[in-house]
Amino acid sequence: MGRLLRLAWLTARDLAVSAGPFVLIAAALLAAAYYVLKPAPPRRVVLATGPAFSDFEAFGRRYRDELARFGIDVWLRPTEGASANLRLLGDPKHDVDFAFVRSGMRETAEDGKSATERVPLVSLGNLFYDPLWIFYRVEAAKELPGGRLVSLATLRDWRVNTGERGSGASRLLGRLLEAHGVPRDALRFDRRGQGPGVAAFLDGSLDAMALISAPEGAAVQALMRERGIALHEFARAEAYSRRFPYLTPVTLPRGVVDLGRDLPPRNVTLVATTTVLAAREDTHPALIQLFIQAAHRIHGEPGWFAKARQFPSGQNSELPLAREAERYYRGGPPYLQRYLPFWMANLIDRMWVALLSIVALLIPLSRIVPPLYEFRVRSRIFRWYRDLRGIETALARQTAQRAELLTALDALETKVENVNVPLSYTDELYALRTHIGVVRERLLRAA
Repeated sequence: MGRLLRLAWLTARDLAVSAGPFVLIAAALLAAAYYVLKPAPPRRVVLATGPAFSDFEAFGRRYRDELARFGIDVWLRPTEGASANLRLLGDPKHDVDFAFVRSGMRETAEDGKSATERVPLVSLGNLFYDPLWIFYRVEAAKELPGGRLVSLATLRDWRVNTGERGSGASRLLGRLLEAHGVPRDALRFDRRGQGPGVAAFLDGSLDAMALISAPEGAAVQALMRERGIALHEFARAEAYSRRFPYLTPVTLPRGVVDLGRDLPPRNVTLVATTTVLAAREDTHPALIQLFIQAAHRIHGEPGWFAKARQFPSGQNSELPLAREAERYYRGGPPYLQRYLPFWMANLIDRMWVALLSIVALLIPLSRIVPPLYEFRVRSRIFRWYRDLRGIETALARQTAQRAELLTALDALETKVENVNVPLSYTDELYALRTHIGVVRERLLRAA
C-alpha cells in the first residue's frame, strides 16, 4: 500500500510540475481578461427617484426590492423631480447611475443647455405614461361657464400648486399656458411639495393642483376619490400633442378608478408625458440587463392607461437606446439566464469571446505538457545510466578493484529497485535492470 501511495504521489507531482507552466499561463490570461472585461457588475448603484409620496419614490422602492434578489444594493436618491434627476445623472460630480426622467426634459435646463451635454446618457426604455393631472375645487369653478374648468386660460388669478420650483408639472403647465397666451405671472403659483400641497388643497387653501404622476401615485389615488374635487379634461389634447411632440393623448376610462362609484363618470381625455429609465452610457451592461428585466416585471401589467405588456418599450425614445436594452427588446432575456443563475450566466455571457480566444491560444501550448511529463518520468530511470556507465568505464580502465565495483553495482541495483514509475514506463525500468545484469556478468567474467 505504501508503494502504491508513493507512486500516486510521484505521478501527481510529475503532472503538477509538467502542467504547472501551462496552468499558470492560463490563469494569468483569465485574470487579465477578467480585469479588462469586468464581467461582474458593481454591488451598489444609486437610483434618483423623486419627492416623498411621489410615484417615482414608490417605483424606486420596487426596483430596490427586485434587484436585492440578485445581491444588488440600490440606494434611492430623493430629488425634486425629473428635471433634477436629469441634472444629477448628467453631472459627473454626482454618483447617480440610474434615474427616472420624463420625455421633453432634454429641452429644459436652467443654463439653457441640455444636461446630456455633460455626460452621455442612454435610455432603457419608456416605463409608463405620466399624465398631467389638474385637479380643481368644484367650489372655485362655480363662476366659470358651465361650472367647470374648460380651458387652461381660465386659471388666471387662481391659487395653483405645481410642486417645488423646477418640478415637471410647473415647467409643463408653464409651457401650456404660454401656448394659450397666458403669462406665468397671471397665476398665483404655490411651490409647496406634493405632500403639503395636497393637504393645503384639501383644506381649501388652494383652488387647483397640478401634478405629473403615474396613476399609482398616492396623491392621484387620494384626489380622484375626494368629493368636491374635479379633474380637468383636456379637450385640446390632440392639439397639444402636435405642438409638443413629447406629449401623448391618453384616455382615463369610465369607472376605472372605482367601478362601484362609477369614477370617473365618463371617459376623460388627458395629456401625458412618458417616464423613461435613463442611465449613464458607461453603466455596466449587466446592471442595465437587470434593470430592464425588473422594469418588465414592474411595468408590464395593465393599468389605467396602458394595456398588458405595452411597457416597457424601446420605441420613440429621445435618448439613445442602450445596447443591452435593445438586445432585450429584440430577443428577451439572454438565453443562458433562462436556465442558469444570473451570476453564472452573466460571467459566461461576458467572457465567452475571451474564453474562446484563450482556448485557441492554449491548445498549441498544451502540446508541450505530454513531452514534459514523459521527460520527468523517464528521467527517474535514465539518470542511473550515468552511474552504470561509470562502473563499466572503471572496469574497462581498471581504475578500481572488482570488489569495489561489485559493491557499487549492488548499491545501484538496490536504488533502481526502489524506483516507482507508471506501468506504461516499466519496460524502460526493466531494460535498466537488464543492463545492470549485463554489467554484472562482465564484472564476474573479469575475475
